[in-house]
Amino acid sequence: MSHRKLLSIALAFAAIPALAVAPGTFAPDFKGVDSNGVQHTLSQYRGKYVVLEWANKGCPFEQKHYLSGNMEGLQKEWTTKGVVWLSVISSAPGEQGYVTAAQENDYIKSMHVASTAVLLDPAGTIGRLYEAKTTPHMFVIDPTGKLIYEGAIDNKPTTDQADLKGADNYLNDALNASMAGKPVAVQSTRPYGCSVKYAH
Repeated sequence: MSHRKLLSIALAFAAIPALAVAPGTFAPDFKGVDSNGVQHTLSQYRGKYVVLEWANKGCPFEQKHYLSGNMEGLQKEWTTKGVVWLSVISSAPGEQGYVTAAQENDYIKSMHVASTAVLLDPAGTIGRLYEAKTTPHMFVIDPTGKLIYEGAIDNKPTTDQADLKGADNYLNDALNASMAGKPVAVQSTRPYGCSVKYAH
């Protein structure tokens, strides 16, 4: 292989940015306001497990998990165990998935959403901080503030509700292992879903 080709390959890899929020590192603190006007920071939940879920109710991948009741079931299961679950909507005004606080609260009520809160992030500040790519894109943070998982919710990257049966849920795996004092076997996966609709 020529020196020039090797150099071009090296430059191509150098152009791929390292994940800013990598498992094993401390998750960056953020400040966000929820659909009820309440401010939340990551640091206020130190000592608890925190799940961040990027959401967009118009995304078919998201609908797979919500219309089936899967996401609401997970939210209820883990918040009952003391986990803080923050759904984040980073769709910008004018972009698909953008909602007002009132619209989101209507959705929360009609779908029986059981997350701790839904953070409205129309400027994409939190989304870009975490490099959230898809809806859903899941992040799990342990009580010390370290990220222990980021990526897909499970190993079935489809919009078909039937695929929920038998899927390996990476979120459950990470929380169950960590709470049992065991290492998280799969700490990062490629997220699947619709792209987060950031402001251009």
